[in-house]
This record gives sequence, C-alpha cells and structure tokens, in this order.
Amino acid sequence: MSNESPVVSNFIRSTIESDLASGKHTCIQTRFPPEPNGYLHVGHAKSICLNFGVAQDYQGQCNLRMDDTNPEKENEEFAQAIASDVKWLGFEWAGEIRHAADYFDQLYAYAEELTLAGKAFVCELNAEQMREYRGNFEVPGKNSPFRDRSIEENLDLFRRMKAGEFADGSKTLRLKIDMAAPNLNLRDPVIYRIKRAHHIRTGDQWCIYPMYDYTHCISDALEGITHSLCTLEFADHRPLYDWVLDNITIDCHPQQIEFSRLELLYTMTSKRKLAALVNEGLVSGWDDPRMPTVIGMRRRGYTPEGIKLFAQRVGVSKSENVVDLSILEGAVREQLEGSCPRIMAVLRPLKVTLTNYEEGVTAARTAPYHPQHPEFGERNVPISREIWVEQDDFAEVPPSGWQRLTVGSEVRLRYSYVMKCDEVVKDAAGNVIELKCSLDMATLGQNPVGRKVKGVIHWLSAEHAVAAEVRLYDRLFTTARPDAVRGADGEYADFRQFINPESLEVVTAYIEPVARDLAPETRYQFERLGYFVTDRKDHIAGEKIVFNRAVTLKDTWKSAA
Repeated sequence: MSNESPVVSNFIRSTIESDLASGKHTCIQTRFPPEPNGYLHVGHAKSICLNFGVAQDYQGQCNLRMDDTNPEKENEEFAQAIASDVKWLGFEWAGEIRHAADYFDQLYAYAEELTLAGKAFVCELNAEQMREYRGNFEVPGKNSPFRDRSIEENLDLFRRMKAGEFADGSKTLRLKIDMAAPNLNLRDPVIYRIKRAHHIRTGDQWCIYPMYDYTHCISDALEGITHSLCTLEFADHRPLYDWVLDNITIDCHPQQIEFSRLELLYTMTSKRKLAALVNEGLVSGWDDPRMPTVIGMRRRGYTPEGIKLFAQRVGVSKSENVVDLSILEGAVREQLEGSCPRIMAVLRPLKVTLTNYEEGVTAARTAPYHPQHPEFGERNVPISREIWVEQDDFAEVPPSGWQRLTVGSEVRLRYSYVMKCDEVVKDAAGNVIELKCSLDMATLGQNPVGRKVKGVIHWLSAEHAVAAEVRLYDRLFTTARPDAVRGADGEYADFRQFINPESLEVVTAYIEPVARDLAPETRYQFERLGYFVTDRKDHIAGEKIVFNRAVTLKDTWKSAA
C-alpha cells in the first residue's frame, strides 16, 4: 500500500487486502469501463474515485477502457469528454486508453472457439420470439428450434454472418447454457448480433458486434484485471461473466465485485433522461451547471477535491446508497472554504451616497484575501462618494433583531468605517432607490467611542467596482426523486414537470476590481454570499466577466423549501 492509507475501509478494500496477503495477487489491476454514449455523471465520478483510488492506494494500476460495443449510440465527442473528465478529477490511467473494439478480433476468435466446442449456436428467432421462448421468473424458457444445429452448420453460419451475407437482425449467435436456469441471464444469452453501423474506432470493418456481457468479461481478462468492480445491477450477470471465462481458453479470471450505485436526490443519473434534458433544450447542454455531469459540476465551480471528498463520505457498500444533494454540496463547500480567496461582491445593488466623503481624506484600507491564509496576500479596498450595498441589507421597517441598515441606525462597512443611514430616496412608485449616509471618520480600524455597532455589511466603491454577469444556480428539480414519482393512476409521472423554474437566476452584479482580469475557472468566496467561479466558456478576462455560483455559504435549501 501507499504511504497514505485508505481513510475508510470497506468490503472491497478488505477483499483486496486479503488477496494480497494470501498471495493470490501480487499487484492490483482495476479498470474504469464507461460506454462512450454520453457524458460522465456524479455516479461515474464515484466509480472513478473507487477504481482509480484503490489502484493508487495499493500501488496498482487502473485502465481506462471505452466499452464501445454499441456503435449506434457512441461517438468520439463522448469518448474525448470521458478522458478529459477522468484527468480533471486528477487520475491517470495505465498506458493508452483501451477500447473494447481493440479486442474485436480476439472476441470473434473466442466465439468461434465456443461454437466449435458446441457451446454456441446460430439462432434465427426474432426479438419477439426470443422473449417468448425465454420465459420469465415463474415460467422456464424453451429451447430455440435452432439450438441443435450441428457444429459445422453453426460455424459456417457464424462465419457468413461475419462476411455480411445476412440481413441485420436476421440471425444471432447465442450461448448454449440452460433455458431452465433460475437466472434469466443464463438462458442461452445472445453474444453476437448483425448490425451494419459505423463504429467510431473500426469504421465499417464489422457488421456483427459482440454484446456487452460477453465483451466485458473477456476484455477484463485480456487486460489482466484482478478485481472487476461494478454496481449491484450486475450481480445477476456475474454467473454469466464467470461462465464465459470458464469456457474459453484464457489464463486470467478476474473477480467481479458489486457495490451499490449512487442515487443522488434532487437530480437524475439516467443517461437517457439527461440526454432528453439536453436534446429538448431544457438545459443549455451537457455542461449546464445544473446538470449532475462531471463537466457540469466542473463548470458550476465544484473542485476535483470536493468531489473526491464526497465520494469518500458516501462510501462503498452493498446497501442502498441514497444520498441527499446537500452531502455533495457540503463536501464542495468544505473544500472551497479553505482554498478560496475572499472578495466582496454586491448581487442586488442599492446606491448609497456618503454625504461627508472627502476626496483625499476619507481613507481606504487593505484587507487579507483569507483570514487563515496570509500567504494568499492582501488587496486594497477602495472607497468613493458613491458605494453599492445589498438591497437586502436595508429595511425601512426592520424585523425584530435586525442588525443591518435602517434609517437612523449604524453598521460597520466591512474593512472600513462605521456608517449611519440618514435619509431614504424613493422613486415615483415608492421604491427605495438611494440611501444617504454619513461616515464616522474616527472609526477606520477603530471601534466607535461610547457605543457598540453589531452589524457588518459588505459593500463596494461604485467608482472602482467591476460589473459582472452572475448566474445563481439552484437545484434543477423541486422533488427528491423526479423520475420516481407515481401519479394517481400508478404510472410514473413525467420528470419534466418537476423542473425547478427558479433553478437559474441571472443578475448584473458588482465585484471588487480584481475580478476584471481573472482567468476562466478562477474561484472566489464572495463574502456573506457564497462560492463563485468564473465561467469556463463565457468569461473573457477584461471583456466579459461571468461568474457562476457553485454553492451558498450554508445549506439554505431546507429553510427555503
């Protein structure tokens, strides 16, 4: 193991440690095998952290492999995005990126081996007939009428399938296992189908493609995987995984171990439904900061370290792994708290005129970028006759316990003077449009004499502040399980009806001058407001300032609900 011992033990780590101690394995080899048919999401991030994490912790290696056996749904954009996401999360795969397509020749050879051994046959049942013959959990399946073809005929037909002599869908190659097996996955599963589709890696070289269950176990074995980690829905597939490897000539037999998949409340991880959100324009794209995709979380302002901390906290188990979104937000918030410099911003500006401001006399101060990190440095906090404060920091009729601005009251301007509100200016409709206030000139860096000022508010010099577009993101859905709500008829409701109409608010805000020249993906805490990041697509330093809110300073969802 590495010097950094695993923080949290679990049954997978216990198995690995036992295998190393017994000498079953001398080196750990894992893999992360996504299908390039969409962008990775938070559930994949958990799997990435697990597979790459255990390899790192036990001084082993982890492969990145594209399980590209379904050419109709896969494309190069998704493959490149997957590699980019894994790198952004801070992991390095062993060697080159692998592809299931790299093994098509070997997979075909093993299929011929199974056919020659009388363990595979060419079937001509169509999909509907195959379902009928398969039976169900109560009814045993029936043998295909083509199951007893001779080895010679099966081999001839399979080779002709490969040569392109037959129409798409007209024939399949099936394993000959047991149509009465209690596990439906063992009822003579299909391992090859005819499909004329252009493949992102092999082009039009093949017109037959192997099925996932057949491909996956052999790919693992060819790569020398020791522990094949997958989610619990594949537990019923493990007997087929083992059967294939036990019935071909191959030296390696990886151990499949299942863990519970992540269900994150107030979002979805179904690729099909996420694709619907994108394709129907309900979000701006796969990288929309409200999406649970890795690229979306990145654009939102989440950090790799925050996501890794989340993965560590949710843990690995075989029990249901239902996690509230606040756990993810909390991990991100905790990581940002210590790593982000702090500046002031005003999201909903209210103009304040300082009536006793004197040019050259009213002084500015410097302030640290982080109170616990002096190495972050300091910046000047300028002041001018006109400043911006938050609208929410003023109340004409203050509630009980109010410690911010109201007529006749005082507050401390953060890093500056004590200020008193003397007058309110309204427009014709009665809306407050300006406050006229005065400074206590003796309070710069000093407490006022004879009185205590409790309230402290953030503010900005109107002369020096930088205007910016700030996007305030919230949860995309209003209900915890948007794709699992049943209507009165017992049917699942359309998840689209639960989209939160207030999940995005765009405001023109003002920020300290440092914001003018920031690079994309620069994170700051806006004091009293939350953690923000310059947008990686739309922000242009010195030209267009765009910030996204990553998370608020505290979990406000429950109180707002």
